[in-house]
Amino acid sequence: MKHSSASLRRLIISFAAALLGLATVAQAGPPLICHAIEIGQAKSLPWVSEGWNLSGQENYDLKQLVPDTLAILNPQTAVLVRMETLRRAAIYAQKDPQITQDLLAAIRDRATTSDAQGHPDALAWFDAGYLVEVYKQANWLFEKTPGMIGNQHWVRSEKQNPATGLDGSAWVAKALGLRGSDPEMEFAAALVTLEGNPWERQQHARRAMEGAQSDPLLAQNLAARFGRNGDETMSEMLGKVTAAKK
Repeated sequence: MKHSSASLRRLIISFAAALLGLATVAQAGPPLICHAIEIGQAKSLPWVSEGWNLSGQENYDLKQLVPDTLAILNPQTAVLVRMETLRRAAIYAQKDPQITQDLLAAIRDRATTSDAQGHPDALAWFDAGYLVEVYKQANWLFEKTPGMIGNQHWVRSEKQNPATGLDGSAWVAKALGLRGSDPEMEFAAALVTLEGNPWERQQHARRAMEGAQSDPLLAQNLAARFGRNGDETMSEMLGKVTAAKK
């Protein structure tokens, strides 16, 4: 039985609403830092994948971080791999303030140089924007508000870092404008705009979910990030959208 476009639209909207509603409660800790992106067998920075690792490989030479990261972020590298590579790079960089600055400067320079040369590079701007937002989350601080014990609650602030004052989400949006259709980049945009405009987040989530139909790794990341919606698994929701398209 064929479904109307309105039915498909309702399925997508309900998925996006569930996706965004769960985003802030289903995952503990800063989402861009604490939760790895699944990249299959693709190459990224060296990492110890066992358990919940937020330190990387102990014997990794930090002096290699900037050139290693730039080498991985070549034009052929998929967006999901870029996301995980930038997450790992940001975690490594936290160990040395100078390297933290050098990494951001190198990534940002590629983007601005592409504009100066008259050939704006979507992936370079994506890398710069995503790294900025990862840096910000790496420097989140949580502390209790003053007052009576029963009225206290945790509030978040941000420790000063090289990304302070920069708008990474705007650079990711610029990248999407240059790149056009890219469901993996839409997924990234949904993550970096979790605290922004709800309608904008919903549109990014919708396009990411639509693209997951032909991108199993993206679908896997959506499922890992946002888990279950009531009694429906992510795969079941995706299956409904597939059926609605027939």
